[in-house]
Amino acid sequence: MINNSNSINGMMSSSSSAAAANAQSPTLKTYFKTPEGRYKLHYEKTHPSGLLHYAHGKSVTQVTLAHLKDKPAPTAPAPSSSLSASSGVRFAAAARFLGGGNGSRALGFVGGNGNSKTFSGSSKSSAMGGSISSNSVTTSNYDGKGTYLIFNVGDTVFISDFNSQDRDPIKSIHFSNSNPVCHAFDPEAKDGHDLLIGLNSGDVYSVSLRQQLQDVGKKLVGAQHYNKDGSVSSSRCTSLAWVPDGDGAFVVAYADGNLYVYEKSKDGSGDSSFPVIKDQTQFSVAHARSSKSNPIARWHICQGSINSIAFSTDGTYLATVGRDGYLRVFDYSKEQLICGGKSYYGALLCCAWSGDGKYILTGGEDDLVQVWSMEDRKVVAWGEGHNSWVSGVAFDPYWLPPTSDGTSDSVMYRFGSVGQDTQLLLWDLAMDEIVVPLRRCPPGGSPTFSTGNQSSHWDNNISPVGTLQPAPSIRDVPKLSPLVAHRIHSEPLSGLIFTQESILTACREGHIKIWMRPSFAESQSRESDTLLSTSSKEKPLLAGKVGGSFYK
Repeated sequence: MINNSNSINGMMSSSSSAAAANAQSPTLKTYFKTPEGRYKLHYEKTHPSGLLHYAHGKSVTQVTLAHLKDKPAPTAPAPSSSLSASSGVRFAAAARFLGGGNGSRALGFVGGNGNSKTFSGSSKSSAMGGSISSNSVTTSNYDGKGTYLIFNVGDTVFISDFNSQDRDPIKSIHFSNSNPVCHAFDPEAKDGHDLLIGLNSGDVYSVSLRQQLQDVGKKLVGAQHYNKDGSVSSSRCTSLAWVPDGDGAFVVAYADGNLYVYEKSKDGSGDSSFPVIKDQTQFSVAHARSSKSNPIARWHICQGSINSIAFSTDGTYLATVGRDGYLRVFDYSKEQLICGGKSYYGALLCCAWSGDGKYILTGGEDDLVQVWSMEDRKVVAWGEGHNSWVSGVAFDPYWLPPTSDGTSDSVMYRFGSVGQDTQLLLWDLAMDEIVVPLRRCPPGGSPTFSTGNQSSHWDNNISPVGTLQPAPSIRDVPKLSPLVAHRIHSEPLSGLIFTQESILTACREGHIKIWMRPSFAESQSRESDTLLSTSSKEKPLLAGKVGGSFYK
């Protein structure tokens, strides 16, 4: 479960914080109902507003969930004996604090909560983005195992302990000359660098998340810098992703319509020149002239901005959505455009794959959630329910139909979407039950509909590989209605994440809410009642003291 065994006090503080939030926003409920039960607001994460620097303007908050595994075999040397007495004290204090492990509530020592001093040594500023610490005191014995939330607000990246109920982050990384706009984490990274951070300036950094947690300063440590001073692209970085099983390869998308492929094992300062793009309207791939170059390839995707990218789970396919309103799906290893098509109108802003790689969700400025089929290479359903732009979509890989016994041929998907209308929508998709057009509607006539497998009734003509389809007629696409529509934030939403225990939602101002699934919420409630009962029986003389600590 998300809730660790900080037991009674943690649970009660969670309930009181949720109640306080509800009191401040009376129109926002702390739960929403689904057929399987109530999702309850468990706790919230946010940023310390007093620490934000808005000199460079605001940027939309994105959230990454990072799970750090066991620390690899130690290779770092012991701390130098030449450290001053005060440095030694700082190192020991950091070691005691950070050794508590994921979920500790004593989070005030690390930069990010506004109450602590930054104990860093001399630092060297890079040309763009954050300063990289060159002599910061770190705690090399800190394991860091656990789950963390990484989110950007303004010119800062914050890191929160996901298993702690504290609202404030445990770490902040400040960028001096540009805003961070996107990030990605690789849980399978082999050499320590597992976190990517992309900036509005176009600069990209790869760092070790564990090393950032070990350091007590507010600057990046041990970072590899790519596209320094705009050596590759002077355009804004919009999205980035690790290549699944890519042995350290990652891709970075830019607002000029180009996507670059990097290898983190190579220096980012080598020759990075590419030939001039001859036809801006056509997809093209160019490879670096030298084997030592990084990036190793440039993909020209479209003329406008690439707004979001996503790999299929196995890394076979890469999906992109852009300002021109097109979804494009590529075979990544073959560097080949497979299929795609246009939105009903406006730009597409987000995309996500189903776990089995059969379907892709997109959302954008037409307020629709589109469901694309890889088998049919076209839109097979439209979700209608948002009142403004759709800013985040995701499949729920942990949800199972209530009556599923694993023997039926029917497959049902649960997915979610969030938008600038501040709503979370949940949807169920069962392709054998969806209402689909039997044939195209003749001029002046009415379309004919039928239930059943869409591919057995609908137009079975599959477009040739590499074809981008125009926007379909609104009468030709089956419609979905949301299972749940719930206003969950007071600000426009920017993303959502499904975990085994909860749903995470984030607004563009940097506030994150964790909604506990019904089964886990009920289990937690029973556990809380049991702990309260046991505590009152075993320690009756301390009841007043413990009770006082509940409501601090």
